[in-house]
This record gives sequence, C-alpha cells and structure tokens, in this order.
Amino acid sequence: MASQPNGVLPADGPGKVSGVQPADNRTVARHTMIVIGLVLATTLLLLLAYQTRQVLTWILIAVFFAVALHPTVSWLERRIPWCRRWLATLIVFLFAFAFISALIAVFVVPLAHEGAQLAADLPKLIADIRAGKGPIGEVALRFHVLDYLQSHAAQLRGYAAGLGAPTLAVLRGVATSAAAAVTIFVLAYLMVLEAPKVVDGFLALFPAPRAARIHRVGQDCAKTVTGYLTGNLLISVICGLLTYLVLRIIGVPFAGLIALFVGLADLIPLVGATLGAVVGIVAAFTQSVTAGIVVIVFFVVYQQLENHLLQPLIFARTVKLNPLTVLLAILIAVNLAGILGALLAIPAAGIIQIIVRDIRSGRARPAPSEPPADAPVSPPPATS
Repeated sequence: MASQPNGVLPADGPGKVSGVQPADNRTVARHTMIVIGLVLATTLLLLLAYQTRQVLTWILIAVFFAVALHPTVSWLERRIPWCRRWLATLIVFLFAFAFISALIAVFVVPLAHEGAQLAADLPKLIADIRAGKGPIGEVALRFHVLDYLQSHAAQLRGYAAGLGAPTLAVLRGVATSAAAAVTIFVLAYLMVLEAPKVVDGFLALFPAPRAARIHRVGQDCAKTVTGYLTGNLLISVICGLLTYLVLRIIGVPFAGLIALFVGLADLIPLVGATLGAVVGIVAAFTQSVTAGIVVIVFFVVYQQLENHLLQPLIFARTVKLNPLTVLLAILIAVNLAGILGALLAIPAAGIIQIIVRDIRSGRARPAPSEPPADAPVSPPPATS
C-alpha cells in the first residue's frame, strides 16, 4: 500500500480537502445569526417607535422649539457676562411665554366678548332666519332651508342626542393638548439648558475636521428652523390683525373670532391662507354684498403683499424650497403628525435639504492628490 505524501490528508478522511471546511461553516453560521439579530432588533425598534409615537412627536416638536430658541439664549449668555446659562434660558422662556400669552389675550378678549354677544343675540337671529329677514334669512328662504329643517326635525334631534360622545372626545382631546403643551415646554427648556454639554459631548466623538463640518451644518439647520418659526408666527399675527381691522371697520359681526381663525389658518403653508380667506369672505357676504367685495379685494391685495414682500423679507436666507418640495413635505407631515406636522414640515424639509447639499458638496470636493509611489524624489537644495 503506497503511503500518502507528508502533510496531505486522504480524500475520504475527516476534514477532507474537496468541500467546505469547518471554519467556513462557523463563519456562515455567525454571519447568519448577525443578520437575524439585526432584523429582530430593527423590528423591535420599529414596534417601540410605533407604540410611543405620541411621545416621540412631542419630543420632535420640543427639539424644533429648542433649536429655534437656542441662538437667542446663547446670544444673551455672551452679551451679559454675569448671566449664566440657566438664567439666560429662564429669561428667554419667560419672554416667549409672555409673548404667547399676550397674543392669546389679544384674540381671546374680543373672542369672549363676541361669544357672549352671540349667545345673547341667538334667539333674535333664529327669529330673523325664520321670518326671512337679514342676509342669512334671505338665503335660508331662497334655498328652502327652513322647509328642509322642518321636514327632517326628528333626524336632526337624533343627531343632537348623539353629540354626547363626541363632546367627551373633544374634552379628552383638550386635556391631551394641554398636557402635550406643558410637556413640550418643559422638554424644550431642558434641551436648551443642556444644549452645550450635549453638543460638545457629541462632537467629541468625531475627529476635529468632521466635528467642525457637523457643527457648521448644525448651525445652518438652526438658522433655518429659527427663521421659519419666528417668521411664520410674525406673518400670521400680521394677517390676523389686519383681518380684524378690516372686518371691524366694515362692520362684519364676530370679527375677532373670524380673525383668530384666519391667523391660525395662515400658519399652515400653501392652503392655510386660502382657507382663512374663504371663511372671512363668506362671513362678510352674510353682512352685505358690499362687505363681501371689500373683503375679497383685501385678501387678494394682502396675499400679493405676503407672497412678494413679507415672505421674501422675513424668510430671506433661511428657507429656500421649491413649491413641489413644500407640497410633498406638507402631505407627508400631515399624514404623520396632523396640523402640527404641517406647521413643522417646511423647516424639516429645509434641514434635510441642508444635509443633502452638504453630503453632495463633500462628495464633489476632490480628494487631496498624492504623488505616485514611483515618482522620483527631488534632491534637497545644495547648501553653500
């Protein structure tokens, strides 16, 4: 029997050459377990995000407000030597709270007055509608609204009896909104207070050139968020105040309530201004045809001023998005977070645009050229 050469195993022995080695089997099994573990971890993370989507939405909104107020806090901390971080944060948030409270008071005071007036005048309004008096009564008489109401009285009473459950749902929604507002305010305050530590700790994880690049991109994103939120709020306040003045001058009833709705609707990009204008125009036409025409002219002129003067002036060098991107961002954000998503859609799209632009510029930037390995090395200069 011929002996095998040294170092060569027989073809039919253990660990045969023609086949997969045991080490390869262990490597494949390890890679398979890693892939399965990553899939399970991703699934669990998505399930956790879905179950806590409401809290995550609050956190996201708080991040936007924290980013918007952080530059003001940092500016105040730099300008006043004795002003510590906690004091600057407290001053800015108290000022923001006072500003929001003042805006609410400006609209709520006339709103409460007009609500009480509406409750007092409601019996007379119903009597005028039944008698066909006034603009609303004439419209109801022309389109046979009273006949319809009388013929469907039983059905309408059934609808009114079933309003208890929606009322409870509205009350629960109000309580949830109040809790959300307090939570967002506290989260934003803590985020601004701890921002320097968090930013420095995060940037310390990267090399100095990459940390500087991340810091620059973060500053651009902060400018976008701050410019959009403050600018959009200022434009809505201007729209609401001008609407109130016009409706008040021409004598349209419940001008404060209508102006409040127009100002809030103007916060929503693209469609909000049109929605508010439609409500204001309809309310003016119930007063008189002349009032309706005046309000139409006002909204047309104001929309031109807002689109070509206020928005370019306030949003200059902050948010630069084309209309298609704005529309897509709003549709996606509304589906994810409702009205709040619509309000934050444009700054979020602006942040994504800044990040993508920085990535593209980084890829387009040529890498530093190196001399080939076989290039001759120039001799050092001769010394005298």
